[in-house]
Amino acid sequence: MAESPFKAYDLRGKVPEQLDEELAYKIGQAYADFVRPERVAIGRDIRLSGPSLSVALQDGLTSVGVDVQDIGVCGTEELYFATFHNKLDGGIMVTASHNPKDYNGMKFVREKGIPISADTGLKEIERLARGEDPTECAGKGKIESVEVRREYVNHLLESVDLNVLQSYRIVVNPGNGCAGLVLDLLEQRLPFDFVKVNYEPDGTFPNGVPNPLLIENRSSTAEAVVKAGADLGIAWDGDFDRCFFFDENGRFIESYYVVGFLAAQILDGQPGEKIVHDPRLRWNTIEMVLERGGTPVESKSGHAFIKEKMRQVDAVYGGEMSAHHYFRSFSYCDSGMMPWLMMVEIMSRTGKNLSELVEERLALYPISGEINLKIDDPSGAIEKLRSLYAASAQAADETDGLSLEFEEWRFNVRMSNTEPVLRLNVEVKRDKVLLEKKTQELMDHLS
Repeated sequence: MAESPFKAYDLRGKVPEQLDEELAYKIGQAYADFVRPERVAIGRDIRLSGPSLSVALQDGLTSVGVDVQDIGVCGTEELYFATFHNKLDGGIMVTASHNPKDYNGMKFVREKGIPISADTGLKEIERLARGEDPTECAGKGKIESVEVRREYVNHLLESVDLNVLQSYRIVVNPGNGCAGLVLDLLEQRLPFDFVKVNYEPDGTFPNGVPNPLLIENRSSTAEAVVKAGADLGIAWDGDFDRCFFFDENGRFIESYYVVGFLAAQILDGQPGEKIVHDPRLRWNTIEMVLERGGTPVESKSGHAFIKEKMRQVDAVYGGEMSAHHYFRSFSYCDSGMMPWLMMVEIMSRTGKNLSELVEERLALYPISGEINLKIDDPSGAIEKLRSLYAASAQAADETDGLSLEFEEWRFNVRMSNTEPVLRLNVEVKRDKVLLEKKTQELMDHLS
């Protein structure tokens, strides 16, 4: 029996072994049974299995009387936008984000783009999809094709001051995913010269899986920045809900530092607001938020937890080191377009390029980058580090995994939600030699 495609935050699996049209149809009925919606948005990324899975999903929804707004090929945040902007009762995005091309999946939201995860209904949707077929309604729901992209682009452009933007040359790399469809419209309204790499949407992913977190996938963007003499490079994952930055030298900039800059930019215009961050890396973000008079609020990692915390405290912005950025002005949803627009505004206002902006922060708080270790007993490994380090720590936190803080360094270690992998992050104050020493020390204990 194939492994279930239902995960902690969404559904992802191989097509057709784990996800096929029959299951997609039943998921549509199960979602309707659980959420009880009247109108639902459906979108899909550019994967080759997307059209047939989307049709089956819509047929399942309409079979039990739900009306569907089909927004077609899009990014995940466009699905979020359609859901909250059109005041719908929910939405389902057919996507597997940065997974291999033979995968597909779904992301589920309620009204206002509120996510449905394993903790808030996804397990129940799976149970319903695997159970008895619901009774089909006498009246079928209708399917309507709806265009939301232009309104979505208008919404994006409200996040920046167009009058201050300088004429930059920017390398844009959608990884043959969906981002180019939006960039085409933005290009008409922004003073930028786009240098396009892996630009055409192509579900065969001829240039590899669109996942810029993989080191081997960064060279195409980095090299294009240097070759073009560009001011900036940006790459996206397949459904473009995450964006990744490269400075004018082609250097990859860890998303952790981006969180601090976006928080500072927002707080400059909206002082006193709350900023949500994850606990894996925190010193730089907290310092930049406090310097601007904001209030940092820590949350467990993961989009469902961040969004829930943001709603609880009415935060204006939330950011994760994984390159997910969330905005109150976007119904607390994540966007892979708003961050780069805001970063270019920061560059325009300061007259500094990205390397100049980040250099001080890189020096103040060097980091290891996330280290993924395959370990048979992840929970036992965490307990081992606790026994070795907790007694001498100045502070301990278990918001997400184990965080231990010392005067000049700190680390977070946490288990993956989906595999026997331990994720380790180390952060120090100013001392790269200490960073290397402590990172190696921790890895030796875990080996």
